[in-house]
Amino acid sequence: MSERRKHSTGSPFEKTAAYSRAVRQGPFVHVSGTTGYDYAAMEMPADVAAQARNCFSTIAASLKALDASLSDIVRVRYYVTSPEHFDAVAPVLAEHLGGIDPAATMIVCQLIRPEMLIEIEVTAQVSQAD
Repeated sequence: MSERRKHSTGSPFEKTAAYSRAVRQGPFVHVSGTTGYDYAAMEMPADVAAQARNCFSTIAASLKALDASLSDIVRVRYYVTSPEHFDAVAPVLAEHLGGIDPAATMIVCQLIRPEMLIEIEVTAQVSQAD
């Protein structure tokens, strides 16, 4: 059985809700739903595009900690609080995943805090050579 490795950002949400930011098992890295907090300052930007950029920053760091990168992403799920957010976040999505073009789903839903406008969850598959 392959080794299971976990990564934490130190977010208080991870400890409170008993989850890891990311888990690697074999070639797969699963990154938990990630909101737009700046975890260093524990601040949330008001702008959905800025939140999306923070999501990708956290996701990229989590992937790197588990020997993966954005280019390894094969599946992404976006959770947004309003369909109107699409136009603002689409350029950010293209900036980070353009050319990688993973399978994707965008879901409109309510998130657990009113300041949260987007949450992004990814699955990456790292080649066996890595």
